[in-house]
Amino acid sequence: MKASESGWRWLPIAAFVIVLDQVTKIWVQRTFEYAESVTLLPVLNFTLRYNTGAAFSFLADASGWQRWFFSGLAVIVAVAIIVWLRRLDGRAQARLALSLSLIMAGALGNVIDRLYLGHVVDFIHVHWGDAHFPAFNIADSAITIGAILMLIDAYLDGKREKAQAS
Repeated sequence: MKASESGWRWLPIAAFVIVLDQVTKIWVQRTFEYAESVTLLPVLNFTLRYNTGAAFSFLADASGWQRWFFSGLAVIVAVAIIVWLRRLDGRAQARLALSLSLIMAGALGNVIDRLYLGHVVDFIHVHWGDAHFPAFNIADSAITIGAILMLIDAYLDGKREKAQAS
């Protein structure tokens, strides 16, 4: 299968997400002081935060090994996704290819932060009353959307296979 027919056709989306993620993080760091918060909506703020751990600051208080562990893990996942994308039919398996591209872009967007800054820049802060969701960024959003798309794809494939078996 040619690269133009494989899942690699979705790699420009991944590149766009990585650039968007980095541009927004640079803008936030130049615009806000650490922990400064600006209300955009009653449930949404921009608040500059740094995360040395993984999702939801998991292992953020570890001694520093987590930076290299999460960076290495993300690179391994990205390589695996690139290989997987190469084997996919980029048209027939478009939803899966898009989901993988978004997951990879998010992982690499956060790796760039970890390698250059030693932490991940987060700034999107969602809250409802006194309930606050941990701050996140465009890369985290891409990973989440990619995971949801992957679940939808698996569900629809399961329904399709079940219907074909009947």
